[in-house]
Amino acid sequence: MKRNIQILFALFALLLTQSSCDNEWLKPKPLSFFSPENVYVDKAGFESLLITMRKDLKNENTGTMPNLTMEFASSDLASPWSQLDFNNLTPNTDQYYRFLNMFTVIYTSIKNCNVLISRIDDIKWASEQDRNAILSEGLWHRAYWYYRLVNLYGDVPFINEEIQGAKLDFQTHSRWTILSKIQTDMEYAVQWLPATATSGVITKGAGNHLLAKIYLANLEFDKAIEAATKVITGPYALMTQRFGIDAAKANRNLIWDLHRSKNFSSAQNTETILASIDRFEAPPGARSVGLYTMRMYNAQWFQPQVLDSQGKPGMVASGPMYDSLGRGNANIRLTGFYQYDIWSHKGDTWRTTPDLRRSDINWVDIHELKYNNPASVDFGKPLKIAYLAAQVDTFKHVYAMPHYIMYNPMDDPKAQPMGGNGDWYIFRLAETYLLRAEAYYWKNQLALAADDLNKVRNRAKAIPVTASEVTIDFIMNERARELFAEEPRHAELVRVSYIMAKGGIGGYSLAGFSQKNFFYDRVMKHNNTYEKKIQLLGNTASMSPFHVLWPIPSVVITANTKGVINQNIGYDGADKNIPALTVIE
Repeated sequence: MKRNIQILFALFALLLTQSSCDNEWLKPKPLSFFSPENVYVDKAGFESLLITMRKDLKNENTGTMPNLTMEFASSDLASPWSQLDFNNLTPNTDQYYRFLNMFTVIYTSIKNCNVLISRIDDIKWASEQDRNAILSEGLWHRAYWYYRLVNLYGDVPFINEEIQGAKLDFQTHSRWTILSKIQTDMEYAVQWLPATATSGVITKGAGNHLLAKIYLANLEFDKAIEAATKVITGPYALMTQRFGIDAAKANRNLIWDLHRSKNFSSAQNTETILASIDRFEAPPGARSVGLYTMRMYNAQWFQPQVLDSQGKPGMVASGPMYDSLGRGNANIRLTGFYQYDIWSHKGDTWRTTPDLRRSDINWVDIHELKYNNPASVDFGKPLKIAYLAAQVDTFKHVYAMPHYIMYNPMDDPKAQPMGGNGDWYIFRLAETYLLRAEAYYWKNQLALAADDLNKVRNRAKAIPVTASEVTIDFIMNERARELFAEEPRHAELVRVSYIMAKGGIGGYSLAGFSQKNFFYDRVMKHNNTYEKKIQLLGNTASMSPFHVLWPIPSVVITANTKGVINQNIGYDGADKNIPALTVIE
C-alpha cells in the first residue's frame, strides 16, 4: 500500500513538472491524434474535456475509498476503523485511507480544468454564449475542487493555468486568497451557466449553490443569502410526495424514495440541483465498479466474530440479509452520536422521534439483525451482543445502519453486494436551505434561520425548531441528519471552524487554529471513539487539534526544488514554512 502511495506521488510530481532527466522533452515530436493541439480545435473538443471533468465528480463517491468516504471517516459522524490513530497520518503515509492521495487526485482534476481555461481562446467560437458557457463550466469545476482543497489542507498552491514545460517553483497561496479568486470566478460563471441542462451538466443553480458556500467561507453572509435565494426561487422544489421506482410500495416513505439512486436524476425529482451520473448500462469505460455504499458504511455483520449462544459463527455471507445489507466492511464506522443521539429532540429519542430520516422502516437496528447461519442453533433469532467474544467487536461488526441511504442493489446478479451503480447527489435543494439558514444564523437572524431549517425538518416530519434553539451545533446536526454520505463532511466542519476563528467566536482564533478549533472540539464531543481509545490493528484511537487539516504529501514538497510548498502545522516539515502568497499572478 505504501509503495502504491509513493508511485502516485511520483506521478503527481511528474504531472506538475512535466520534466525529464535530460533534454528529450525539448525536442519537437509529431503530434499524436489525441494531443491537445488535435483535440481542442472546436466546440466538440472542449465539450469532451467537460465530460472528463464530470466523470471526476462521479469518482468522488464510487468504488473503494472514494473521496467522500474520507470526509466522513474523519468527522464527528464516523471513524476510520483501520486507522484510528491520526498520529499515524504523516506527510509520508496514510496507511489504509487516502488522506494524502486525495491531494494529488484533486490536483489532477484541476489540471483538466486549467487545460480548458487556458485554451478557451485558441479557436474561433460561433458565439460568445458558446465560449462563455463552456468556460464557465470549467471555472465551476476548478472552484469546486479548490473549495475542497482549502477546507481539507488549508493553504495550498493555486495553479491558474495549464502547465506546459518544466515547473519546480510552486508556492503556497493563502487559503483566503484562493477563496477570493474562486469567488470572483464564480461570480462571472453564474452569469453564463444555463438555467437548465441535461443530468450531470453544471447549471446556474449549481453555480449559485457553490457560490453560496464560497461566500459563507469568505464571511460574506448577505451575499450567501442572495446566492442561496436565487437557487431556492429557481426551477427547484423540495420533494413532498412519494415518487420514483418504489413509489407503489406502501411500506416505504418519501425519504426512502428521495434516497433511491435511480431517482436522483429522474424528471420527477425537483430537488436535485446536481448529481453525478453512473449507470450500469453504460459502456464499461463509462461506468464505475459501483457506489460501494454497503461496503464502505455498513457493519461487518456477516463475519465469524459475530457468535451465537454456543460461541460459534452465527452469520454467513449469503441469503436475503446478505443481499440487503451487503458485504459491509465498516470503513466508515458510524458513531453512536449519528446512530442515536442526534435524533433526540424535545424529549424524543431515536426510538420515539417522528423524524422519517430515523424511522424504523428506514434503518436496520441491532435488534433487527437475525442469525442467518443455517448451522447455528440460533438461526432466525435476533442477534445478542452478549454472545460476542469481545465488546470491541461491536465497533465494526454490529451497529445500526441507515438502510435507506446505503441500500443500492447490484445490477449484476453475480456480483458481490457492495453497492451497485447509481447516480449520487452532489447538490440538492435541501442543502441550499441549510446554507441559507447558516448565513442567517451568522447574522443573528435566528427566526429566519429557523424558518429555513424547518423547511427541511417539516418535510421529514421532525419537530420544528424554534429561533431560540438555533445554534451552529444544531445547524451542523441538521446537516448530518439530512446530508449523511452526501456532503463533504470534514470540509464543511473545517469551513465553519475558519469562520469562527476569523470572527473570534467561541474563543477561537486564526493565530491558534492548529491548537484550538471548532472541528476538533466537536469531534471530541460527539465521537467517543477517541475518548474510549478504541484499539484495532495496533492503533489506539487518537486525534489532536492540528488534525483539523490533513498533511501535504512530503513527496510533493520535496519534488518542488525551486519553490516552497508549506506543510501544515503539527506535521514534520512545518518548520520550513514561509509566509503564504496573498496575490495570484
